[in-house]
Amino acid sequence: MDIGINKKDREKIAEGLSGLLADSYTLYLMTHNFHWNVKGPMFNTLHLMFMAQYTEQWTALDLIAERIRALDFPAPGTYKEFIKRATIKEVEGVPKATEMIRHLVAAQEATARTARALFPLVDKANDQPTADLLTQRLEVHEKTAWMLRSLLEE
Repeated sequence: MDIGINKKDREKIAEGLSGLLADSYTLYLMTHNFHWNVKGPMFNTLHLMFMAQYTEQWTALDLIAERIRALDFPAPGTYKEFIKRATIKEVEGVPKATEMIRHLVAAQEATARTARALFPLVDKANDQPTADLLTQRLEVHEKTAWMLRSLLEE
């Protein structure tokens, strides 16, 4: 394979993207879980907001995995691999709506940090497609975190 990025750099980028995929999948699952289980006075607002978020996240999972494959490495695809790589921890039980929002803010921010941490390597390797993907993901995670944080203000 010769796309202008050496194998060592492609491998490091794919490894970083695998971490982003793991965080993204964990965030997706958390958001979908909260969509199913939210209740209280903000039910309708949160139920619909969470659905929009997990739907967007589902599409992003494919984009991240396909970029890993385009770099000629296997994309992780099991819970075992995701748990090993994710920086986001699963939430046990069913928290109250406000706690769900807090968990999602933290998970959105963690996913943004994971994406941002890849930029030095991606820049060094002159990997514009991955940089573009990371920029798009950062925009979504930062905006979503802001919107969720806004719900917590009185």
